[in-house]
Amino acid sequence: MVERLYLRDLVTFQALELEFEQGLVVFTGPSGAGKSVLMSAILSSFGYSTQGAAALCELNVIKPPKLSSEAYLLEEDLSIRTMKKEKLRYFIDGQNISKKALSGLFSPYVRYLSVRDKGGFDSETLLELIDSTLLTKDKSYKKLFKEYKKRYLNYREKAQELAKIRKDETRLAELIEFATYEIEKIEAIDPCPGEEEELLQVKQQLSRIDKIKEALENASEIFHFESSVEEVYHLLDKEGDLFFEAMNQLRADFEDTQLLADELEEVDVEEVLDRLSDLTALKNRYGSIEEALAYKEAKKVELSGYVNIEHDKSMLEQFLALEHSELGILAGKISQARKKEALEIEKKLAEYLANLKLPQMQFQFTSVPLNTLGMDETGMMLGNSTTATLSGGEFNRLRLALMAVSIDKGADKQGVLILDEIDANVSGDESIAIATMIAQLSSVYQIFAISHQPHLSVKADQHIVVTKEGNESRAEVLGDAGRINEIARIISGEKPTEQAVAFAQKLRDTAL
Repeated sequence: MVERLYLRDLVTFQALELEFEQGLVVFTGPSGAGKSVLMSAILSSFGYSTQGAAALCELNVIKPPKLSSEAYLLEEDLSIRTMKKEKLRYFIDGQNISKKALSGLFSPYVRYLSVRDKGGFDSETLLELIDSTLLTKDKSYKKLFKEYKKRYLNYREKAQELAKIRKDETRLAELIEFATYEIEKIEAIDPCPGEEEELLQVKQQLSRIDKIKEALENASEIFHFESSVEEVYHLLDKEGDLFFEAMNQLRADFEDTQLLADELEEVDVEEVLDRLSDLTALKNRYGSIEEALAYKEAKKVELSGYVNIEHDKSMLEQFLALEHSELGILAGKISQARKKEALEIEKKLAEYLANLKLPQMQFQFTSVPLNTLGMDETGMMLGNSTTATLSGGEFNRLRLALMAVSIDKGADKQGVLILDEIDANVSGDESIAIATMIAQLSSVYQIFAISHQPHLSVKADQHIVVTKEGNESRAEVLGDAGRINEIARIISGEKPTEQAVAFAQKLRDTAL
């Protein structure tokens, strides 16, 4: 429920503050006074696209019980603010919010019906209307519908898997050939972790083999002087153990170095370089030897999957054929229940449509391939006419009638309904029927309606008149006397006659 509206600098409104009541709130006033402008401010605050926006507009709203958001902290008494400077910005309880997010939050709770709008009679919306009544009153239908939706979603997922398999199947030979080639290429090289480091060390040693051999030969001369040094120690009566140990260690090192030099003589330099080249190529392609080996194993798993693809395809085809048959049975039961409920809705609508001077309505069902809503597609016929041929006024009257028969009078308040000249260009009897239906809807909705007819105005829980003096518009909540005068103006013009005032009083007394 909207409790309060404050705005500043909106077209011809300099500043305005209004407090609203629950139920039916009707705006009247001369043409061009600013009623639609005022309504656009309310619509804009809920994220609807409008032609104009106030420099500042603030709505105080009682939060709908089921309204929640993970992104925004919402109080029970919400404040929605729009500010326009260079661009229009939106805030909810002081938190910046995008227009899209704002609209998404309130779209389930704020509905807007315009005489220019011909939406709302697409198949999905009509099926949801029928389903909503069935789900409320029939537990077996609720269970059936829930089972169908759950199984259909799984069916669709499996169908997508099969479609992917069939798509891959057309490329299967190419995929197998590529996977096999990648595996064989890595296995042909057969790399080992750490191998490259060992080969690089051998390569480095090979590049120095001649210098090593030459240095070894020159250094070996030291052993020719070993006996002379030993004699010096003997003549001096000194212990030469450290010298002799060092010479033995040196001799062992020289022998090891000679063995390495002999082994390197047997190494094929070209073979080492080729091997390093192969390993480098793998690293350049896969990042490292370890990653190349991991890629090979992944390709082996992939290749195994291709081998099993025909088996998987056959299993999925069998499952989908059986599940499609069973889903068809469930969808058939859903369709039967819908058609039965549609007849009940048509009966309930008959009186409303008769009062609106509209012919009887019939749902038209056709069978379509299975989808998330079953096997039904539905449209509406009004007499011999399809909804595509209805005028905007006829559309809205039919929508009101559908809403009126589907409301749960014991339900909590269902949100806000905004009506733009819903009773324009209609006869007196039609205007009375429209006003009656809107009054019924106001038991579960807070309704904001612009009207140029007396019948809706007299049923209002709150009557607001919008006037304009010069270039400035004003809005005023009317008391009892003011309401009678305004209704009389609607009946007979700017200077109401005594008869018009008396008739206005009579209409008001009847409405009470």
